[in-house]
Amino acid sequence: MTGSADDAPPGIDIAAMRARLLADRAALTDISAASQESRGPVELDQTSVGRLSRMDALQQQAMALATERRRAGSLQRIEAALARIETGEFGWCGQCGEPIAPGRLALDPATLNCVACAS
Repeated sequence: MTGSADDAPPGIDIAAMRARLLADRAALTDISAASQESRGPVELDQTSVGRLSRMDALQQQAMALATERRRAGSLQRIEAALARIETGEFGWCGQCGEPIAPGRLALDPATLNCVACAS
């Protein structure tokens, strides 16, 4: 389905979905900025940190980098959903073209597919 941003399936409040997506994007961006230091290089100076502490620091860095990759994926999904709002495709399944259930969008407004196509 393509058209204007007003072409949402029945029961979907586009303005509320847009507001939630924008709030989610802002929150993820803020978290990313706040956690930037944890993704930085680990200092390997043996005089200041023992071997086990360095291993722990490397593990924490790896976990922070993995979390950032997931966060970046979420941001991409949010941007795609915002683009679908602008083109009038929001709320319609990306595969079959049928409406996505309002409850599914309430749980995750960035979802692309209906339950049947997502299975």
